[in-house]
Amino acid sequence: MKRVDVALGALIGLLAAGVTVAAGELAAVAVRPAASPVIAVGNRVILLTPESVKRWATRNYGTNDKHVLLTGIYTVLAIASVIIGIVAVRRLWAGLAGVAALGAFAAYCALTANAHRGSDVTPAIVGAIAGGATLFGLLYLARSESVRSETGSQTSSTSLARRNFLLAGAGTAGLAALGGFGGRAWQHARFGVSKKRAALRLPPPVSPAPPVSDLGKTDVPFTTPNGDFYQIDTALTLPQIDPHKWQLRIHGMVDREITLTYDELLARPLIERWITLACVSNPVGGDLISNARFLGARLADLLREAGVHPDADQLLATSDDGLTIGSPTAVVMDGRDAMLAVGMNGEPLPIEHGFPVRMVVPGLYGYVSACKWIVDLKATTFDDVQAYWVRGGWAARGPIRLASRIDTPRTGARVPVGQVVPIAGIAWDQHIGVSKVEVQVDGGAWQVARLAPVPSTDTWRQWVLPWTATAPGQHTIQVRAFDRHGEVQDVHPADPFPAGATGYHRIVVTGRGA
Repeated sequence: MKRVDVALGALIGLLAAGVTVAAGELAAVAVRPAASPVIAVGNRVILLTPESVKRWATRNYGTNDKHVLLTGIYTVLAIASVIIGIVAVRRLWAGLAGVAALGAFAAYCALTANAHRGSDVTPAIVGAIAGGATLFGLLYLARSESVRSETGSQTSSTSLARRNFLLAGAGTAGLAALGGFGGRAWQHARFGVSKKRAALRLPPPVSPAPPVSDLGKTDVPFTTPNGDFYQIDTALTLPQIDPHKWQLRIHGMVDREITLTYDELLARPLIERWITLACVSNPVGGDLISNARFLGARLADLLREAGVHPDADQLLATSDDGLTIGSPTAVVMDGRDAMLAVGMNGEPLPIEHGFPVRMVVPGLYGYVSACKWIVDLKATTFDDVQAYWVRGGWAARGPIRLASRIDTPRTGARVPVGQVVPIAGIAWDQHIGVSKVEVQVDGGAWQVARLAPVPSTDTWRQWVLPWTATAPGQHTIQVRAFDRHGEVQDVHPADPFPAGATGYHRIVVTGRGA
């Protein structure tokens, strides 16, 4: 095959792929954003990915892991499309078969992803048809030019054919870009609930959260702004749930099934509490932990109304996107402020953090407690059902481990010798509480840090220790925390999998002379 044919086929394949994606995005406007073929494939890939690979992605990419996944999908699609286009130059039927195969795979993904609907297959079919038609049409134009050139047609005729092909290619590229970005924007305009969220006015709590004072010496304030709150989930496109259409079904091993609407939830007595949430994937010294003021209804009250059976040891929560999270029933019912949260830091829940309703249980890692976009709650047992993350090998019950972190100075920082600098950070042991924090410098004696007051044991605790570097060179600083019973955190280093990281956070700074 000539080089020009290879280049031509690659170009046509890429243009056909662009039209495929654009047509799928536009078709998803009539269905829902999760039905977009690229999103459907991504959601299915997440389900098929081994847990070890997911942990690797979280460890290396953190909250950017979904962007990396989508970039990978687009890259694979581009490579496949180039191959299909090159093959189609010689055998059109083979190229069309390749387009059909990609469409069939997207349709399979749409019909096997979590919380799928029958109509989700439509954008994949529409995209494949549009992509196949584009491949056929552009190859027809390209062959027309080639035939005219080989038969010795007049130069003006050949130039006209080439110009027609270039115009068709440019127009296809433009329409693909317009359809792709425009389709995604149209989806957001049709399904987005930002305006409905902004129009909400939440009722005041019957039990407000107490005021707090910030220690001021740490780089981490007591309250995490909503925009900075850590975000870990499997949603490639955020569920857009109209609060007036939201419902929660409480069922399973209960005496009475309950179906709760958003207005009914807001009409219940609401409590407001400071609660720190942490991700089990958080490494020692990591930032997958945040603290906010949540507003919601007590979950235990609802469960008592439903009459949860004594042998139902698990509450299986299901998100609108099909993710399942299992919480120990005994923990939710033991008197702590587990809630169905509707507000966060004085405003309705942000969409990315579960709007309109999410579940919050102090003292448990998020993967066993903090179900966003919750729509179903089933009383069951751990023996009968394994939730999503537990099927991947994570511990079933997930109590948060006692831990501490140094936030300032940062590792690698240069500190002035002979001047007092604050060593400060946070420590946490949600629903148990932190009673003491100690800091050690260069293997010396452990020194007790000053602790900030906290509104409850369900939040992190800020700490600070004034320190003066007495000599230039490297200094090693580490921290440890004690719970309210006087137990010290685990010194032995362990990875987050399967039940949370352990070990002391350690940094190295360099003292510099005047």
